[in-house]
Amino acid sequence: MTLFLDHNKYYRLPWNLPDNAISWLEVTKACNMYCEGCYRENDPKGHKPLDEIKHDLEIFKKFRKTDGISLAGGDPLVHPDIVEIVHLIARDGLKPIINTNGLALNRGLLLELKKAGAVGFTFHVDSKQHRPFWKGKNEIELNKLRLHFAEMLAEEGGLSCAFNSTVYEDTLQYVPDIVEWGQKHIDIVHVLVFIAFRAAVLESHFDYYAGAEKIDMSPIVYSTVDEEQRLEILSNDIVEVIRTKYPDFEPCAYLNGTEKPNSFKWLLTGRIGTKKNIYGYVGPKFMELAQTSNHLRNGKYLAYTKPSVQSRAKAMLLLAPLDRGIRGIARNYLRSVAKNPINLFKRLHLQSVTIIQPADFLCDGAISMCDGCPDITVWNDQLVWSCRLEEQMKFGCFVRGVPKRGVKNQPHELIRS
Repeated sequence: MTLFLDHNKYYRLPWNLPDNAISWLEVTKACNMYCEGCYRENDPKGHKPLDEIKHDLEIFKKFRKTDGISLAGGDPLVHPDIVEIVHLIARDGLKPIINTNGLALNRGLLLELKKAGAVGFTFHVDSKQHRPFWKGKNEIELNKLRLHFAEMLAEEGGLSCAFNSTVYEDTLQYVPDIVEWGQKHIDIVHVLVFIAFRAAVLESHFDYYAGAEKIDMSPIVYSTVDEEQRLEILSNDIVEVIRTKYPDFEPCAYLNGTEKPNSFKWLLTGRIGTKKNIYGYVGPKFMELAQTSNHLRNGKYLAYTKPSVQSRAKAMLLLAPLDRGIRGIARNYLRSVAKNPINLFKRLHLQSVTIIQPADFLCDGAISMCDGCPDITVWNDQLVWSCRLEEQMKFGCFVRGVPKRGVKNQPHELIRS
C-alpha cells in the first residue's frame, strides 16, 4: 500500500504560471551523453542562436515574474555561447542556474561562468546514464563522481550545488544512501533532487489526438510500449524508502497536480544539521516565511539561495516560535549541546531534499501536470511545459488521449504498468 501523506499538513507553494520562482530555458538540443530517462531528442546541431535566446528571455519578462532561470537542453555547457548566455541572464537581475551532466565542465569554464554571473549548478548524475568511465556503476559508486563536482564548486566558492537523480524501479533502493551521502557533505551539497521515472505507456485502448487529428504517438521519445518497467513510482514511494534510514524524514511544502489536488508533483523537505547529526526538518511555516518574505522584498518567489545563507542555519532557530519544525530542531540541538558542549561551536547547515513526480497519464485520458510548474519554457512565444515540449515540436500542440469506444472511463486513476 502506498504511504499516505496528508497534503493539509504542508505548505502549498504559491508558485503559478505568471509568478514563479523558476523558469526553464533550453538553449540547445545537443547533448554529449545518452540518458535512458531523457525526454528530449538529441540534435547535435540544435544550438539556439543568441538572438532567439534573447527573444525567449523577453517572453519570460512579458509573461512571468521569476527569480531564477534554469539553463537546460540537451546540455547547456556544449553551447558555444554559454558564458554569454549566463551573462545575459545575470545582467537582467535573474539567477542563472545551469542544469548539466557535468561532462563538459572544467575549472577554467567554471571560473568563466561564475564571473559571468552563474549562481549555481544542478548536476544530473545517475546510473542510467551512459557516462564514459562510469558505465555499470551503481548509485553508491557514483557518489565519488558527485563529490568531485561538489568539491570543484566548493573550491571556487559562492556557488549553489545541487544533484538530480532519476529514480527507477531498480534504483529506488539506493535513494536513502544518496540522502545519507548528502548529509555527510551537507556543508558543500545544498540540494538533492529525486525525479520519479515516468513514461506514457501507449495503451491499445486509447487513440491519440493533436487537435482534431489522430496521430501516432510512438515517435515521441518519452512514450513507451515496454510494460515491463515500473512506471508508476510516486513521490510517496520515495519518501517511504527514505524513511527506512531517516524515520522522521518529513516534507514541508508541495505543488499538486492539475488533475489531483492531493498529489505531490513537487515535494520539498528542508533539514538542518551537521555532517554527523540531522537535528530535524523545517515545517510549513518556515517555507511560507521564506517565500512570502522574499516576494514582499523583491517582488519574486524565492529560487536558489546562496551557500552562505544555508550555512547560517543556527540563526534560523530564532524562528522557533513561528514554526513547529524549527522548534523540534532547536530542542534536539539544545539537548545535543547539553550532552556535548562542543556542539555549540559547530556550524549548522540547511539542506533541501526535493522529490518530483512528472506527468501522470490517467485512465480517462487526462494528463495531470505540475500545477504551478517551475519548469515552464517558451515555445512559439507562449509558455509551455518543458517536459512535453516534443509534442509541440512534432505536432504543434499538446497531445491528448481519448478512450476508444467500449472502454469504461475511470477518471483520476493512474495507469499502472
